[in-house]
Amino acid sequence: MTGAAQTQRKLLTVITEANLERDLTRELDALGVGGYTITDARGRGEQEARRSSWGHTGNIRVEVVCDTPLAEHLLGRLRDKYYEHYSIVMWVQDVEVLRPGKFR
Repeated sequence: MTGAAQTQRKLLTVITEANLERDLTRELDALGVGGYTITDARGRGEQEARRSSWGHTGNIRVEVVCDTPLAEHLLGRLRDKYYEHYSIVMWVQDVEVLRPGKFR
């Protein structure tokens, strides 16, 4: 990717129950997340195979690209609030972004 400005950010990925979507988006907005992507998620994990048709029994994948302090804050907040009572997994990856002004 030569010739374009690149900046490193974090990609926070959350896989969780679809019925948490409204609560998660409110939480992300309240914590200052500028944008996120939510998609349908299917797969198999420790609990059981999850097949989704965007109903309340399915899973969603939430992705947030942000700076390191915000990613760490989000991880802690979501872990503290949701891990005990919901099926949720999260991970963070380093990513290179173009147009860094679009991402906090």
